[in-house]
Amino acid sequence: MRSRYSAFTLGDFDHIEGTHGAGIRGDFNRSAAESVANDAEWLGLEVLGVTGGGADDEAGTVEFVTRFLRRGKEYSHHELASFRREEGSWMYVEGTMNPKHAPRRVTKVGRNAPCPCGSGKKFKKCCGA
Repeated sequence: MRSRYSAFTLGDFDHIEGTHGAGIRGDFNRSAAESVANDAEWLGLEVLGVTGGGADDEAGTVEFVTRFLRRGKEYSHHELASFRREEGSWMYVEGTMNPKHAPRRVTKVGRNAPCPCGSGKKFKKCCGA
C-alpha cells in the first residue's frame, strides 16, 4: 500500500498500473489518475489496519486514509483495499470507499439483574447506584 501511495505522489503511474491485479488491470484509467494526482498536494497516508498479507498468506486487506489538498481545499480518501498475491507479488484487486464497520452492540443490564462486576449484588445496589 505504501508503495502505491508513494507512486501516486511521485507520478509513477506505471507502478500503479503494474500493481493492479490481472482481473482489473484493464479498468485502470491512467488519464483520470494522472489528473487527480497532478492536481493534488499530498499530505500523508495513515494505515488504520491490516488483515493478512503475511509471508504465508495469499490475500490481505489494508484500511487506510490519505489526505490531500486540491484547489486549496483539504480532502481525505478512506478505503479498505484488498490485495492478492499473484506470481509472488502483491496486487491490488478491489477497494471499498468509506468502509462501514459492524455497529457496536451494548447489552443493557436490568436494575434487578446481578451486577456484571461479579460482586453478587443486584446491579441497582452496586455499579448502577
